[in-house]
Amino acid sequence: MDDATFDVCVIGGGPAGFAATMRLWDLGQRVCLVEPGRLGGAGVYNGALSSKTLWELSCDYQGALRRDRGYVAHDVEVRYSAVARVVEQATSTKSEQMRHQLAELAHPRQGCLGCIELVEGRASFIDANTVKIDGTEAGQNRRIRAKNFIIATGSRPRPLPDVEIDGQRIITSDHIGSLSRFPRSMVILGAGVVGCEFATIFSNFGQTKVYVIDRAERILPFEDEDVSRVCSTNLEAKGVTIHHRARLLAMKVIDDEVEYTIEHHTGGRETIRVEKALVSIGRIPNTAGLNLKAAGIEVSERGHIEVNDTCTCVPHIHAVGDVTLDIALVNIGEIEGRHAAEVIAGKNNAALSYQNISTIMFLDPEVASIGLNEQQAQKKKIPYRVARYSYALVSRAIAMRATEGFVKLLVTDDDDMRILGMRALGVHASTMLEAVSFMIQHGRSARELGDLLHPHPAVTEGLQDCVRMLTGTSIYKPSVFQSELRLSRITYAEDGTATSEDA
Repeated sequence: MDDATFDVCVIGGGPAGFAATMRLWDLGQRVCLVEPGRLGGAGVYNGALSSKTLWELSCDYQGALRRDRGYVAHDVEVRYSAVARVVEQATSTKSEQMRHQLAELAHPRQGCLGCIELVEGRASFIDANTVKIDGTEAGQNRRIRAKNFIIATGSRPRPLPDVEIDGQRIITSDHIGSLSRFPRSMVILGAGVVGCEFATIFSNFGQTKVYVIDRAERILPFEDEDVSRVCSTNLEAKGVTIHHRARLLAMKVIDDEVEYTIEHHTGGRETIRVEKALVSIGRIPNTAGLNLKAAGIEVSERGHIEVNDTCTCVPHIHAVGDVTLDIALVNIGEIEGRHAAEVIAGKNNAALSYQNISTIMFLDPEVASIGLNEQQAQKKKIPYRVARYSYALVSRAIAMRATEGFVKLLVTDDDDMRILGMRALGVHASTMLEAVSFMIQHGRSARELGDLLHPHPAVTEGLQDCVRMLTGTSIYKPSVFQSELRLSRITYAEDGTATSEDA
């Protein structure tokens, strides 16, 4: 077994591990990147890039079928095998870019002492400074020593103890790419972001009857009711059946179909057969097989590695991304990976801040979120003012014939009007995130957004008019467009009850 010594060993080649590796190279470190599978991990395959490519293609297909744009397209066909090839092209492009850069940075260059060695295999700790690599091919087994480690092994779909996931009939997001055709029918267990995204994708293509099992009163229960309602209404308009407040009693394969039984909140039971079932009830960290005990690291009851910032209980070992199950997002994993690299190299002593985390939910319509929503602000008893501006009044949305949605901005209930959070639903919703993220990070007043010269027509004008509503200077007036505009002030009674009044 060959031995090699590095400054840092990064375990996991997904978004977090790759970002950490590149930042370590910037800082002149000799790095070993260990990855047992496909470079890019779930961030490229079976996750962010692949599912979002599917979503984009489904939106293109849905747009081609529209009949309200002055033209009608005939003989529009779609085959899952062809769609899957396009997704594979997208993921291959990204993975090849990553491999190309690793090959180019394998040796030190003039002006930078950093170098990276990619080792394809599975790592497990022997002690706090040594890992054994079980190679994917015979003869590849190695022993790697390093002064520091970054664990970035990601996560995988969480199974159910009483449901056998066979990868054929009962599947997870990991198996979507292996489908040979569009299922005639599918039930999705779980109405969180991932479950709702796949419900949107398959209903957009129009080839699959989709059912969703939702234990809560509404889908996306972590979001405000107005956000959830729009997304739920649109799914149901596409023919999706949402089993609200339903509990799964059984799910099994019978006669080459999936039979599931649910219990409704009223107590009644219902049994339905479908061709496929997609289990989407969260993710669990990939810590099994790392032999973390040998390194002195314990995992929590949920199986994740507990960290302070990115540092584990062993000071020279860091953990980043989904393996900590803190915030399972690609952009957060990348930021944590870069941060851990800078801490290791002695270039950063400041703690990470998560106050301006932004996310995009690829639903119908697209949902962009950052900071607090209303139910979070009310749970924390934070007084706030809120302005909501309908896409029906946004010129760009009108031009695109896509006026469903709104922009909602929360600010502090004082003269400073610092931004607490924003939610945007609709076309190009994500284009509003960057400006708001900057304002939150630097504690700036929302008034400054109102003073910016926005391009026209752009959906960001809806965000600008939210600010103008809050300052009483909006072009369209809430007193006139009462259904499209909302301007409220939320305070709290002595008993903590939230009280809303027109601002």
